[in-house]
Amino acid sequence: MTGTLYIVATPIGNLEDITFRAVRILGQVDLIAAEDTRHSLKLLNHLNISKPLTSYFDHNQQFKGERVLHALRQGKSVALISDAGTPCVSDPGYQLVRDAVAEGIPVIPIPGACAAVTALAGSGLPSDCFTFAGFPPSRQGKRRTFLAGMAGLPGTLVLYEAPHRLEATLDDIRQVLGERQVAVGRELTKIYEEFVRGTVSEVMAVVAQGKVRGEVVILVAPGEPVQQEDEPLSEVLRRLLDDEQLSVKDAARKAAEITGSSRNDAYAKALQLRNGADM
Repeated sequence: MTGTLYIVATPIGNLEDITFRAVRILGQVDLIAAEDTRHSLKLLNHLNISKPLTSYFDHNQQFKGERVLHALRQGKSVALISDAGTPCVSDPGYQLVRDAVAEGIPVIPIPGACAAVTALAGSGLPSDCFTFAGFPPSRQGKRRTFLAGMAGLPGTLVLYEAPHRLEATLDDIRQVLGERQVAVGRELTKIYEEFVRGTVSEVMAVVAQGKVRGEVVILVAPGEPVQQEDEPLSEVLRRLLDDEQLSVKDAARKAAEITGSSRNDAYAKALQLRNGADM
């Protein structure tokens, strides 16, 4: 019998945000894999939990991942935790979960705090549809290319950012995505929790007044949908049939691709136009 891998969410600030179930699981497992064992030890001491700890982070995941898998194969239960929030969400852990699943090892997520969802709930921006894109690239050119790829998304865009890059990233958002409504959440669930809401320029003006500290979440409202005047199906077909001298079948296929119409509708319309022209 193999052990079970538990993916345990921990508080992002306020220690009261850990769940009863998370405390129980952390107290029962044989091993805890933590992003930073020194940081996690403070939480475990607060909870009066004493368990073997091993580090698991981006630069040692291959070596330590094998150690965790070995423990699981021996029937031991393991809890994976990050420094704060839900593991595998812009945190190490995806590879470990993938490898455990590949070996048929049970993986059980223990839900809890997540900075992205917490910020979205308090942002005042549309939350029925959103995209979490993690940390943007640190270099401006790559960051602007990254943001341009997000321009057409239908919902709210949720990003993490380092405090020292916040102003530069907001400026890139304004340059690439336009003067949208945004919200910046920092120090979420902590004593100095703060939300700044408004247009990009308004938020930038507030951010520029003081030094930003702590973890930062940026939320960007969706842009206004662009109304495009599509060329009518009949006009596209006339052009393809008359100017390009395509067959009815080929004209219908190409017109369907151009206009987004169904091939059946395009073929029927093409036949009408051809028959009308022949009459």
